[in-house]
Amino acid sequence: MPQDTLLERRHRLLGAASPLFYSRPLHLVRGDGVWLFDADGRRYLDAYNNVANVGHCHPHVVAALEKQAKTLNTHTRYLHEAILDYGEALTATMGGDLSRLFLCCSGTEANELALRIAKACSGASGVIVTDFCYHGNSSTIAELCTAYPGPEGIGANIRTVTAPDSYRLPQGVDEDAAAEIFSAEVEAAIASLAESGMNTAALLVDTVFTTEGLPNMPPGAMEKAVASVHAAGGYYVADEVQPGFGRTGENMWGYQLYGAAPDFVTLGKPMGNGHPLAGVVCRPDLAEEFSEKAMYFNTFGGNPVAAAVGLAVLEVIEREGLMANALKVGNHLRAGLGELAERHDVIGDVRGHGLFCGAEFVHDRAAKTPAPDATAAVVDAMRERGVLISRTGRDDNVLKIRPPLPFSTENADLLLQTLDHSLATL
Repeated sequence: MPQDTLLERRHRLLGAASPLFYSRPLHLVRGDGVWLFDADGRRYLDAYNNVANVGHCHPHVVAALEKQAKTLNTHTRYLHEAILDYGEALTATMGGDLSRLFLCCSGTEANELALRIAKACSGASGVIVTDFCYHGNSSTIAELCTAYPGPEGIGANIRTVTAPDSYRLPQGVDEDAAAEIFSAEVEAAIASLAESGMNTAALLVDTVFTTEGLPNMPPGAMEKAVASVHAAGGYYVADEVQPGFGRTGENMWGYQLYGAAPDFVTLGKPMGNGHPLAGVVCRPDLAEEFSEKAMYFNTFGGNPVAAAVGLAVLEVIEREGLMANALKVGNHLRAGLGELAERHDVIGDVRGHGLFCGAEFVHDRAAKTPAPDATAAVVDAMRERGVLISRTGRDDNVLKIRPPLPFSTENADLLLQTLDHSLATL
């Protein structure tokens, strides 16, 4: 079917504002590992989709889905081994007190549930987030998504802080001072909530600050902030919807980059490798207290098929050494981006963890003036050359490179070569 016809049908059904990637949208029909294929049979290197975390249509995941779907799929108010096998394997990757699991279907649901429990257990309603964040799209979560404010506006119970960025520290401010400034902002937010009579229920952050542009957090910043929140009777909610499941390379979870242990971990996107699966892991005492006050169930969350898929994803990550691969290939990719920065002045900074890489584009390296126009042009140019990436950051000027975990050094070299050619056309 012609692409113009597809666009016309889409606009009529979903609305013209329904977002699409790239100025010339893609019509994808098939996926295989780190590759996507369009309707004309053209192959694209996928360097963006963390949803297919272990690769598009991984045969072990597909087989687990098919086997369980042929046998039984129902809700969790019956006994079934699949949810227990999965839940035990999942929580074993976290350790400590993070051992109680609630399953749902999306990251939005997970973040909303974590905040609901935090509010119920703290007796408070205030939530602290960064001033350029995204955590989902329900009404409750939309009221705290400062990057994409909607008609709800920012809630009266929300306070914001600025995530420190080691690349853009003010003159005369070193990383130690930046950590103290961040902690002071959190303490000011806590005080503001107390003055309003709401008090602090939670600090909610994406643990690699994806929407903020993947800034490198100064050492100690998160630890100080979380200590202040705990002292105020609130909880730390670590949003792992983008950084989780081995992506950072050194750790299974983004929160393990810091010395602060979360009270809640929220999960989504890569959890089911494309199958809708999400969840909240928390301390048992918090789960028990919440259960005394409310009954939580989810018709589709944690059904046997979803649990089988989730377990298969964990098995692939372990069997194929994908966390180690993320570390090795991620280091190779960032080194290559650094080499490109030596030839292309538009690259002002390279950052990231494992297979979550960012390259900030600037018009002037000394002034660090954001270059969103150049960033958008390169993303489109890469798409035309067969490599899919995106962009992020407060000024939309950070290349967002987040491929499936089986991404190889050869794949990384293709990406770097294509980026080099695309930069040469600016």
